[in-house]
Amino acid sequence: MTGGFAHLSEEGLVALVARGDDAALAELYDRVGRVAYGLAYRVLRDERLAEDAVQEGFLAVWRMAAGFSAERAKARTWILTLVHRRAVDLVRREERRRAEPLDEGEQRRDAASPSAESAAWLAFERERVQEALRQLPDAQREALELAYYGGFTQSELAERLGQPLGTIKSRMFVGLARLRELLDESAAEGAWRREFTS
Repeated sequence: MTGGFAHLSEEGLVALVARGDDAALAELYDRVGRVAYGLAYRVLRDERLAEDAVQEGFLAVWRMAAGFSAERAKARTWILTLVHRRAVDLVRREERRRAEPLDEGEQRRDAASPSAESAAWLAFERERVQEALRQLPDAQREALELAYYGGFTQSELAERLGQPLGTIKSRMFVGLARLRELLDESAAEGAWRREFTS
């Protein structure tokens, strides 16, 4: 811990950040940054993207510190929530980027790159998820696709679809549970095929 901040709680540091104290932000980063990075890395599985999520999360701390309420959450929990949100946003952004068609030159470079195998695996997994999604009832599929591919929050979905928030939450919960079952069945079937066709 740096100099004059050792006696302060994380909540006290956020209060200083709200007054524009960048040294207090640096102290918060020293205390919470490693845990935040671990959380972001678990979501993203990529060091560079995890660092980006932590950086964006702490930028959000700087911008939103004045709105922090110690009665609602501990400072650490609030910071980790902000970092987690940024990590999820980055996952969605990367998924959208990967879903965009490549031009011919990029496709040739990609095929020649050492990660062509992992790209093929991702394409296979994406197709497996799409097939499972197609088996869901329309309302569940629509909610999940808009949330995960469109980046809409549950509240935004409720407004967009003209449904109560509880209905959207229920559709997503039931849809995700069914999707998980379908993906498990699909994985088991694939393993069975490999076992008996090799």
